Amino acid sequence: MWLKEFFYFHRSDRKVIITLLVVAALVMGVVYFVSDSQKTTPLTEGDSLAVAATTYPTKTYPRHDWKTYPPKYYKVEGGRQAELFPFDPNTADSTQLLRLGLQPWQVRNVYKYRAKGGVYRQPTDFARLYGLTQKQYKAMEPYIYIGDDYRPAAELAPEREPYVRDTLRYPVKLQPTEHIALNGADTTLLKKVPGIGSGFARRIVSYGQRLGGYYKVDQLREIEGFPEEALSYFVLGNPQIRKININKLSLNQLKAHPYISFFQAQAIIDYRRLKGPLKSLDDLRLHKDFSPEAIARLRPYVEY
Repeated sequence: MWLKEFFYFHRSDRKVIITLLVVAALVMGVVYFVSDSQKTTPLTEGDSLAVAATTYPTKTYPRHDWKTYPPKYYKVEGGRQAELFPFDPNTADSTQLLRLGLQPWQVRNVYKYRAKGGVYRQPTDFARLYGLTQKQYKAMEPYIYIGDDYRPAAELAPEREPYVRDTLRYPVKLQPTEHIALNGADTTLLKKVPGIGSGFARRIVSYGQRLGGYYKVDQLREIEGFPEEALSYFVLGNPQIRKININKLSLNQLKAHPYISFFQAQAIIDYRRLKGPLKSLDDLRLHKDFSPEAIARLRPYVEY
């Protein structure tokens, strides 16, 4: 019962309330329609960024003169007549863009893109404009001109000289069917083998000099860490073995050879002192430090 009394109004009060509601509705309607009309940007010459400065003589567009690219008229969507003429998408104002046949919302997109710092650096950049069809772009493409102020600064840089490979520091590697002679190859030639750099090249040459020359390619395996895949690129070549006379060399000279240890050198010295000069490495076969394998690999390097 008390709710009914609460919402009860006199007749005069109801008239006042209804009048206020009608006025409020009218005010809201006016505000809605006025704000909705302001959602679109008026495209007039006054809102152009360059309306006062943009003209179309040959001096402004040196690559698109009127004789080569005269104005061309065509129909666009909605039956509206459009005109093709030389234009720079970085400076063209709304009037010019509309004349080209763009829709008002496309013109607004161009303005938004430029306002955010966007720059059309080449004609194909304009093709990214939302809603632009291939037919429209192909028609406009001959008329698009990018002013020098908007071209990439990199175009001003001098052209770089063509790259020339330093074949001394970075030699061209051998093909799988190519080979080099192991004996006589210097470090420059050795670095052409895939997997062989400056370090391994020096070690190959140094080890060969200590041995007195290579008599087989497999001796490269004795170099610590030598890449197995590089062996197929080597052939022995002309072996010129430099031999040592084990009956005349001192202890230090003997043990300098990679295949003779200190104990082996001492055994040779002891044999010479007790039994005289060696006639063959087989004279040492009973010594514990001279196994058949040790004698076999040392044999090409000794003389008596």
